[in-house]
Amino acid sequence: MSEFLIQSEQHGAVRLLRLNRPEALNAFTAAMLGQLRQALEAAAEDVTTRCVLLTGAGRAFSAGQDLADPHVAPSRESANLNQAPKDIGHMLEQFYIPLALRLRSLPVPVVAAVNGVAAGAGANLALGCDLVLAGESASFIQAFSRIGLVPDCGGTWLLPRLVGRAKALELALLGDKVKAAEAERLGLISRVLPDAELQDAAMALAQRLAGMPTRALVETRRALDDAMRLDYEPALKREAVLQSQLGFAHDYLEGTAAFLDKRKPEFKDR
Repeated sequence: MSEFLIQSEQHGAVRLLRLNRPEALNAFTAAMLGQLRQALEAAAEDVTTRCVLLTGAGRAFSAGQDLADPHVAPSRESANLNQAPKDIGHMLEQFYIPLALRLRSLPVPVVAAVNGVAAGAGANLALGCDLVLAGESASFIQAFSRIGLVPDCGGTWLLPRLVGRAKALELALLGDKVKAAEAERLGLISRVLPDAELQDAAMALAQRLAGMPTRALVETRRALDDAMRLDYEPALKREAVLQSQLGFAHDYLEGTAAFLDKRKPEFKDR
């Protein structure tokens, strides 16, 4: 197995992160989750990176948690020896929660390019990104109920906000495969593309985002997330606070000057 479970490449201002266990459909292990978090931290600390693009190597985005990983796999002899099962919640506390929080708080926008299956935590990792593109052969599966668990990696928070409570319950309880076209129709993802065009289109989108006012994009994400728990008036006041802050920043001054000068702006804030 490759030592590099996450491949990292720099394409101008875009940091491409590729899940790299293709022989296991990029199923997550503790080591892989740790490397992914480290890769996200490195992207956050690199001021030249203005967008992250996340995808999978081979024919899948991610099949979710590898159930053979020692952190979650019950002992084969546990039934005979009356051993306690593994504490899966500890795995979430140690790996998935920090990863999901880091992804959602990254100081640059994040694009997911879903190639092939995205199941379980793999699906919810993708759905936690800012914009999600998928190849036409991709699919999304909330596979947790099949093994007696609940959606994790942010699934219980993301699903009802993306598709509403009724459809979220259907997806989570039944665990049926949702093909890419249906995922787009439901509002789970942003766009479906022919498989052969997915990676180039995702990179083009990431490059476009990298050329935009990064700080304003990230504050837009935060404001929308905050608005999910705010009443209308507090949301209005939150907008005013953000506009006050951004109005003194370089990118607003540069953007308005470029508009008046009829030239391309050069955004720098992060």
